Amino acid sequence: MLASMSNLDRTPTLTRCGGLADVAPQPVAEVFTGREVLLGEATNVRRLLPNLGRRMVGPWCFTDHYGPDDIADAAGMQVPPHPHIGLQTVSWLLEGEVRHRDSLGSDQVLTPGTLGLMTSGHGISHAEHSPVAHPRLLHGVQLWVALPDGARSTSPSWEFHGSLPAFSDARMAATVIMGELGGERSPGTAHSPIVGADVTLEAGADVSIPIEREFEHGVLMMSGTANVVGTELNVGSMLYLGCGRRQLRFRCASGARLLLLGGEPFGEQIVMWWNFVARSDEEIAEAREQWIARSARFGDVHGAGQRLEAPPMPPGRLIPGGPAR
Repeated sequence: MLASMSNLDRTPTLTRCGGLADVAPQPVAEVFTGREVLLGEATNVRRLLPNLGRRMVGPWCFTDHYGPDDIADAAGMQVPPHPHIGLQTVSWLLEGEVRHRDSLGSDQVLTPGTLGLMTSGHGISHAEHSPVAHPRLLHGVQLWVALPDGARSTSPSWEFHGSLPAFSDARMAATVIMGELGGERSPGTAHSPIVGADVTLEAGADVSIPIEREFEHGVLMMSGTANVVGTELNVGSMLYLGCGRRQLRFRCASGARLLLLGGEPFGEQIVMWWNFVARSDEEIAEAREQWIARSARFGDVHGAGQRLEAPPMPPGRLIPGGPAR
């Protein structure tokens, strides 16, 4: 079973994120290796955000990289209905198919190159499953974007974009998932200044991409190996770049695929626990109790199986914090 499109940890830890105190205002090059996390009964994913050194990159607050996994003889992704508040989920596949269903009545099969963007706002529930008949391989990333105060209590919504803008250069092609890059803008609704792009490098690539100087950026290597601004990066690792850069240089000997994430540093302090992003422990506890009580806040996902039970709250008080430990 593959279960990686939500935080299914039964003992989730408190993560304090946001604020500007620990954002690197100048260029840096910090490499983080993805932490192996067991989700469900037997599936491991590589968790890049939050990590021991860096909690956020711009408004991006959660990043899991999974696969490629051979699911030819398995059920594949099996994520039961579960709740979200205060965030956007960005579903991005490199290989395979995932069926998304939510409490708004949305029902969409996601494939490589298509964008599934869910804004939880005040509250939503959803489920993801591999279709009964599915491709052999499943490979992708799960991304969360923290919503700013002005958007985190909005009504929930779902967007599906079957094609996204792209641009290319010598031995490089980039698809703009969120925000703007290379003169192209994603149709996905963004509530903070942000960028997300899937970059493919051919063998022998040596290319630079212009970026926003005021943004902080990170690069996740999804396949192959590459040199990013002079740092070698392997699969399952993330390079945090800080702010202050006007361009990124990529060099690749044998081909690679990477994910560029960035955005304006997230100035608000947040509390992230289980599948909730909030501002206080009281908000987290209230959302948990409402999920348990089957409150109309989260609705129902019809035909997607039994709802995921909420884990116990951690001891002590949840206190917001900054983007680095």
